[in-house]
Amino acid sequence: MIDGFGRRIEYLRISVTDRCDLRCRYCMAEKMSFLPRNEVLTLEEIAIIADRFIARGVRKIRLSGGEPLVRRDFGDLVRRIGRHLDDGTLRELTLTTNGTRLARHADDLAAAGVGRINVSIDSLDPETYAFVTRGGRLDTVLEGIRAASAAGIRVKINMVALKGLNDRDYLPMLRWCAGEGHDLTLIETMPLGEVEEDRTDRYLPLSEAVRQIEAAHPLTPSRYTSGGPARYYEAAGLPGIRLGLITPLSDNFCAGCNRMRLTCEGKIFMCLGHEDHVDLKTAYRTGGIAAVDAALDRALIAKPLAHDFAIGPDRVTGVTRRHMSVTGG
Repeated sequence: MIDGFGRRIEYLRISVTDRCDLRCRYCMAEKMSFLPRNEVLTLEEIAIIADRFIARGVRKIRLSGGEPLVRRDFGDLVRRIGRHLDDGTLRELTLTTNGTRLARHADDLAAAGVGRINVSIDSLDPETYAFVTRGGRLDTVLEGIRAASAAGIRVKINMVALKGLNDRDYLPMLRWCAGEGHDLTLIETMPLGEVEEDRTDRYLPLSEAVRQIEAAHPLTPSRYTSGGPARYYEAAGLPGIRLGLITPLSDNFCAGCNRMRLTCEGKIFMCLGHEDHVDLKTAYRTGGIAAVDAALDRALIAKPLAHDFAIGPDRVTGVTRRHMSVTGG
């Protein structure tokens, strides 16, 4: 799969549900309206569409949401897609989760071939964590992480930088990750959906976080890549783990984009920062596999060069109407 700018598309992110059991302030409004269930792809449809992407050259799939583990029979989908790991047509099947249900699912995920997951934690302070997530329990998430590690799954922590909320927590988080053997990725907040807060108040360029970290642990660029947008560094004095930086606003990384996103309602978004999409659900339900392939051809042609996100001193531009939970993290 080659797009109009010569980029090879090898990475598919699939949102299996827009629902979540948390309400993180940078991701969702407190009172969300979720999609009716009849508008969401069935797990069988997700598996069939994933098969077509794999047949056409996608080698990495990340399952996300919302919170993917709230979807009933999610394990069946993981096992179905995971069979492609056995024949080598898929290199990696990964998961992004908030961790609240991870303890009960970790062993099944590992058995299905999930070897690496991302867990979202924006603070190790229980009160800050509860505030950001609107009621989440940090101890439940930490229990899930321990279960995943015990099952042999490598854990990476995702932390969104939020000015005025967790801007003193980056160094403690990095040191905790080093002690636990987890990589850490810091992420700039992005203007996706209406979340009842002013993003200009919360936006923090990661250069600020890096300055705090480098005062104690100088950073050296790493050759490591996860296949996603993060750029990785090694921190002096903290061997064995990496710090990733995802900087869609302060340092655009679109030139090397290798991704597409399938939403839970069957839409392919060629770029996180654009509303243009191709409807694979309608294509499949009206025309079967052939129509899906034709729709994918259109998506490749339509994939833009870059997003339009920007946050200035007093305004946000490039805001999309859909929430991150719809598109998939």
